[in-house]
Amino acid sequence: MPLVTLADIQAAATRIAPVIYRSPCRHSAILSELTGFQVVCKLDLFQRTGSFKERGAANALRLLADFHHKNDTTTNGVIAASAGNHALALAYHASLLSIPATVVMPTTAPLIKISNCRRLGANVIVHGNSFADARQHADQLAAQNDLTYLHGFDDPAVIAGQGTVALELLDDEPDLDAIVVPVGGGGLIAGIATAVKSINSHIQIIGVEPQNANCAAAALEHGEPITTPPQPTLADGLAVPRVGDNCFPLIQQYVDRMITVDEPAIASAVLSLVEHTKFVAEGAAATTLAALNTGRLDDLKNKRVALLLCGGNIDPNLLTRVIELGLVADHRLARFTVTISDRPGGLMQFTSAVAKVGGNVQQITHERAFAGADVSRTRITCTVETRGADHLEQLCAHLRASGFLDITTH
Repeated sequence: MPLVTLADIQAAATRIAPVIYRSPCRHSAILSELTGFQVVCKLDLFQRTGSFKERGAANALRLLADFHHKNDTTTNGVIAASAGNHALALAYHASLLSIPATVVMPTTAPLIKISNCRRLGANVIVHGNSFADARQHADQLAAQNDLTYLHGFDDPAVIAGQGTVALELLDDEPDLDAIVVPVGGGGLIAGIATAVKSINSHIQIIGVEPQNANCAAAALEHGEPITTPPQPTLADGLAVPRVGDNCFPLIQQYVDRMITVDEPAIASAVLSLVEHTKFVAEGAAATTLAALNTGRLDDLKNKRVALLLCGGNIDPNLLTRVIELGLVADHRLARFTVTISDRPGGLMQFTSAVAKVGGNVQQITHERAFAGADVSRTRITCTVETRGADHLEQLCAHLRASGFLDITTH
């Protein structure tokens, strides 16, 4: 028998209903126009702590509290290792039940998530350079202090709680053709896939991972979970080294496809969501939109596809950098070097040529010492705002036609 069933997920939905926000599901006309799919967004980034992780944490904690209540015992508290969202969810829902919570977070965790965990009352310990380091330290603390370890994605109660997203989604959108789900350790997609396939097996479940952290795809390829240390990724919430042992059989049984997306695609998706929908999504959540632009889902064009926008806890400093990376990925921010006249008026001629085709110069640096022997000319590096790839090509063609030499884009 599977560790998690539809009945478990339905029971979890009843159990957590008083403390979980029933997040809205919205059709997005603009994303549908941009992608060619009929896009529906499930907005779990509106949860109290900013992500779907509250569902699993709330279910597991309430089951734990019920167990101790029935047996007239008490708990010393709970502990977990997390890069952020599970830690936030655990801190908040443990506080509602007056259960002491400790979270171990790696040094790579976003600063905003660390500070918010402390604000929610958790005992936050920053340890190690990776999730694996944080997990090892959390296991040691759990043994030393008799704490209950609450796994962020592989606990059956957590998987069942995450699956409640699907019940809401199918209630709001029963005619979906596919659901695109971010995949880290696999708890979210395992719960969603179990619920969806038990209700309507015709709906495709599509998992998406960053190329730099694709442990689920590696597990499916090898037929079992394997350790694949993640590389740095904008989707930091998905950067785990190994898919859950309890999650994997459910993924293997119910998930139809697993695809990966690269870092520029994730950055572009974060930018697109901010710009077109006004949703501030973290990189992990934005992978779902990035997946639509890979070309690997084109058989679903014009079909009704749900995107799980399941987290919005992105560090403001990182958001600024991601937006710039997204502009570069969309060719709306370009940098190139070009040789111009170093005589009076030479720079003005260049900037006038850029302006004539609608480019906006943001920054210019001169490289006179490395421009060659002709002291009448200089080499400049210029950052220009454009409208996209076609506009950039038009700008470069106009500069060449205007007599500017050695144009090299970066």
